[in-house]
Formats: sequence, structure tokens, C-alpha cells
Amino acid sequence: MSPIPPLLEKLLRPGATSGYEGPAADVWRAEASFAAVSSDGLGSSIARIGANRAPLVAVVGHIDEIGLIVTHIDEKGFIWFAPVGGWDPQILVGQRVEIRGKDGPVMGVVGRKPIHLLEADQRKKVVELKSMHIDIGAADRDEAAALIRVGDPAVIAAEPVPMLGERLVSKAMDNRLGAYVALESLRRCHENGGPGGSFAAVAAVQEEIGLFGARTAAFEVRPDIAIAVDVTHATDAPGVDEKELGTSPLGSGPVIGRGSTLSPKVFELLAETAEAEGIEYSIAASGRGTSTDADVLQISRAGIPTGLVSIPLRYMHSPVEMCDLGDVQATVALLAAFASRVDSDVDLSR
Repeated sequence: MSPIPPLLEKLLRPGATSGYEGPAADVWRAEASFAAVSSDGLGSSIARIGANRAPLVAVVGHIDEIGLIVTHIDEKGFIWFAPVGGWDPQILVGQRVEIRGKDGPVMGVVGRKPIHLLEADQRKKVVELKSMHIDIGAADRDEAAALIRVGDPAVIAAEPVPMLGERLVSKAMDNRLGAYVALESLRRCHENGGPGGSFAAVAAVQEEIGLFGARTAAFEVRPDIAIAVDVTHATDAPGVDEKELGTSPLGSGPVIGRGSTLSPKVFELLAETAEAEGIEYSIAASGRGTSTDADVLQISRAGIPTGLVSIPLRYMHSPVEMCDLGDVQATVALLAAFASRVDSDVDLSR
């Protein structure tokens, strides 16, 4: 089992749902002290190197995670909630959760009517979010309300766990991996002599609820080239169809996106960089949008030539998301090298 990179572990542990990214953003900004650090009005974090030389490459990974938000506390002290981002409700049954209360974290469990008490037809139905609640052990509403307010965010309580080989399991891989890669590729480029032009790493907020942070960050950073870094479905897990998604198993390196909304020339530059650096990679095709920050980056301002690099991930949007750390480090190497190779002579016209 490989050790977890210290920064990645620091980023994975905090609960930081969309709109409540502060705890993870604080870690990211503190670790970016080697660069010029700023933020935009929505809370996306930006770290820059390169003294404003053209072209400016921005690598964008969103730092928010899916979670829950408190909507009601009933008279018995049970807490009712709504989703933040996309959930499979089955995953939540029986999970421990951490609510960010007004005076600190409060632990709870997600409960539902026990199977012993369900009618026969109810046992056959898929559980719905509205049928679940959070129990913090409170005796009544007053005891719960002393700790929890409507609007408090919550996440599943799940620690990062090293697995066999270079595999790692954790919540929030989607997409602390992207935020980690953005910052680490900036750091590596800085340590290896700097970019060909300028380089900005961005930890974008609110991706899971609408790609909002990348959109505002594009106006703040004003990049000449943007690369979104996200996760994609590893195709070696049961039930995943390679005919639909291509072939990108765990351990196969970064997945470079190619498609209608992505710059053909940025794709070629990424592929050429991977080949020049001896980095194994695969290609994923998209006929329309990519459902990543790349979709808004490429139509921001007057249009930004945009690429997409993804990291294979199993069990997305669950507390047991699994990646291969070799893929993560290969993605860091690819983007650091890309920023070093791109200079003012690059032609990005379409």
C-alpha cells in the first residue's frame, strides 16, 4: 500500500459541500503560499506563477463535494435534509454523517424505517431521500436546535483509506483530486523552472450544483488556455460499458478529452506532451457537453480554448470512491509539462 500524499489527505478530510467549501479552500490556499494567491467573489481560489507572461494557462479543478443540507428539525429532534448535488439515495441509508453546526461538527446517522416494519410492497421499492432523516441522538427539537440550524451542510463521515497497491478510497475524490492536481502541477512547474508563459491553478467552487465557480473564475483569471481536471468513470468496474465510455481502467494514466466542446489544438498539445514525457494516457470522446467545468470555461468571455484531463475513478458519488495514485501523479506530471512547453508561439485558432 502506498502512503497518501500529505496534501491530498489534508484536502480529502474536511467536509466542504457546494457553497460551503471554506474548510477545504483554507487548506488549498495555505499550501499555495509559494505562488500569488487570491480568490474571486464566489470563493474560488487562484494561485499564479509566471509574472503575467503570455500565454496564461489555467488548470481548473473543482474543490466542492456532494453533500446534504438541513431543511427542518422536527419536534422529536430528528433532522430532515435535502441533497446538495447528485445522490443515489441507496448509498445514504445507514451512513454516519458530520453536520457542520454553528459551534463545530456534530455527528449523526442517516435513518429510515427498519426493514422489519416495512410492508411487503415497501421492501421492493427504492428508498427515497424524503423517507430518510438524520438522528444526532437529541431528545427533542430544543436540544437539536442548540447545535444545528436550518441550512447547515453535512457530508458522509468517511476517512481516506489506502488499499492494495497504489489504490486509495475516500469520499470527495470527486473532485478534490482535481483541486490537488491543479495545485501540485503548479508547484512542480514552479520547481522545474517555471511555465513557458504564465500558469494559474484554480480550485473552483460550486461545480456539483451548476459549474458556477469555473464560470466566475474564468473572468477573474482571464486565461488564454484552460484545462479542466476532473474524474471520470473507470471502465474496469463491473457494469461499466467500454463501448460507451472508451477504455480507461484504474492504472492507465490520465484520460484526455476530445470532442465537440473541446479545443482540437489543446487536445493535440496535451497528447503530444504525454508522448514526449512518456506518460501513458487514454482518450475519451464527447459528442456534446462533458458535464465538467470545461463546458463553461470554453464559452466564458469571448471563448477560451479548453481541454479536459480526467482521472479514472470507481464508485463515483459515494463514500468509497477509488482511484489509483499512479494516475493522479501522472496527471500532475502531464499538466506541469504542458504548462512548461506552451509558449507565445502557440496557435490556438479554430
